[in-house]
Amino acid sequence: MAAEIPVTRNETPLERDDRNFVELLQELRVIQTGVQILFAFLLTLAFTPRFPDLDSYQRGAYVTTLMLAALAAIVFTAPAVLHRSLFRRGAKRRVVEVSSVLARAGLGVLALSLTGAVLLVVDVVMGRAAGLCAAGGILLACAALWLALPWEVGRRHRERVLPTD
Repeated sequence: MAAEIPVTRNETPLERDDRNFVELLQELRVIQTGVQILFAFLLTLAFTPRFPDLDSYQRGAYVTTLMLAALAAIVFTAPAVLHRSLFRRGAKRRVVEVSSVLARAGLGVLALSLTGAVLLVVDVVMGRAAGLCAAGGILLACAALWLALPWEVGRRHRERVLPTD
């Protein structure tokens, strides 16, 4: 049997808030890079020679995906703006709480943006049915890895830490 993992740290509430915010910002830095690359890719598509050949469905998918990518970038940068706006005002715990909600919301928007990007590209390359299937697969993968997996890992962790006799 594995050694028991301590469930508390020897830190003050302020130290915990600082640590939680630093960890959250590290996570957002990783995600933000991907969002920026996706957004840049989408911005350049409108200036390619083949763009005028897109049908109305593909143009709608493009604009929707572009807007979702922009929204994801905005949501993922909001915690830094929030922190800067409330810097030295004793609101660190609230900044961490709100930033955590923003990060979760951003992941939802990012999942939709990734789904739309895959839909658009596969639709152009292989056709509508393939695009819809690929997009569904991407959305399912996001749901499985970003929702179901953390839920299951958390459930198993709670069972181990808090056994029901």
